[in-house]
Amino acid sequence: MNNAVKRPLSLILRLTLFIGVANVLIFLVFGWFIERSVEQHFDEQDILELNLVIQSIQKVFNSHLVTDNQYDPIRKDLDSILDNHRSIAIRIFQASKIIYQSDQVVVPETYLQQANNHIQFYTWQAQNKQYHIALKAMNQNNSRIPYTVMVVMDKEFHLHYIHEFRRHLWAVMLSSSLVMILVSCLLVYHGLTPLRRINTQIQRIGSEQLHLRLSENVPRELIGLVSSFNHMIERIEDVFQRQSNFSADIAHEMRTPITNLTTQTQIALSQARSTEEYREILYSNLEEYGRLAKMINDMLFLAQADSKLLIPEKTKISLKAELENLFDYFEAWAEDRDVTLTLLGDVSTIDGDRLMIRRALSNLLSNAIRYTPKGQSVTVTLSVQEQTVCICVQNLGKTISKEHLSHLFDRFYRVDQSRQRNGEGAGIGLAIVQSIIEAHEGSISVTSTNGLTQFIIFLPNSI
Repeated sequence: MNNAVKRPLSLILRLTLFIGVANVLIFLVFGWFIERSVEQHFDEQDILELNLVIQSIQKVFNSHLVTDNQYDPIRKDLDSILDNHRSIAIRIFQASKIIYQSDQVVVPETYLQQANNHIQFYTWQAQNKQYHIALKAMNQNNSRIPYTVMVVMDKEFHLHYIHEFRRHLWAVMLSSSLVMILVSCLLVYHGLTPLRRINTQIQRIGSEQLHLRLSENVPRELIGLVSSFNHMIERIEDVFQRQSNFSADIAHEMRTPITNLTTQTQIALSQARSTEEYREILYSNLEEYGRLAKMINDMLFLAQADSKLLIPEKTKISLKAELENLFDYFEAWAEDRDVTLTLLGDVSTIDGDRLMIRRALSNLLSNAIRYTPKGQSVTVTLSVQEQTVCICVQNLGKTISKEHLSHLFDRFYRVDQSRQRNGEGAGIGLAIVQSIIEAHEGSISVTSTNGLTQFIIFLPNSI
């Protein structure tokens, strides 16, 4: 069974077919219009000629006085009329008697019965031929019975011309359509040259050439496409750069505890030691294992956030109660660092994942306490702004420069580029905070001016 997907038609073929069909339809309409115009023109000419013949016959009757059924003078003049008009047959009746007949054309009597003082025109077809018929009833002063004049014109000559004209017309239109389709194909192929050029440029862009960009010197219709592609490449380059830095940072962060474990184990095995010394070494190794485990758990958490698998189990949460519990938890550490914890304001409950929100607030508080000088305070303010709940965590300390502010939520990013651990963690706490807040359809930002650093969280209000 063939499961191959049928590819759509190429753009060149599509556009050529569209233009070709459009041209053929236009030619068909144009040809039909021209043909109808020619036929109408000949019909008008025939009617005009029939009208002239009828008028000539009327003059003949007006110029002759018929007595005792002597029609010879009239017949002579009628014959002269026929000499001046080709393809014309004349029949004149008086009652049912034919007084003049120039041809043996037999016309149905139903036409004769419709004759009156006005000229009437008809089209009649017989034996694969077409005729124009003109009828009129004429009177003479001395005749009580009117004459019925019938003039019949054979359309064969005109029909032959129309047939030849139609044949040549359709031949010209067919050849013109073929030429137009060929020209359209060439024009479309040439018009798609910018797309082929873009395709060539795209093929040159690989994982090692993500710095390349498409030239924007393209037709106006392709500017949006090129711009969108360049923006996409920028985002991909940023992701690749982040992934590269991420891998390097993971290797660096994991290398330190693993090196410590390896060194301590080698020292322990270098000579015999007492039980207490082995116990101390195992406790030291246990701390390193704990750091590794925490780092791995944090990375798994961020991986879930990247894959959109971080789905909060929302319940009603009292932010004030959660912060009070966290203040109790950090109280001993804050007192040891001579830092005061202050909670201001109150808000109603919000819908959120209790553990996630607690983890985000815990990370912010631990960071604030760590970087707050002795004798200063960490202040958390709760407020409601329109349809959102605002949580502001602020502390005094060193002003963070603008070049670092935009990267604070990057993974493994530290303002101190020396990458010294100094017990400050792996540098992914703020990245976790951002992932949690965004999973709750909120946002977080940071400002730092005149030594005052503020982390501001906005969450949807559950009311």
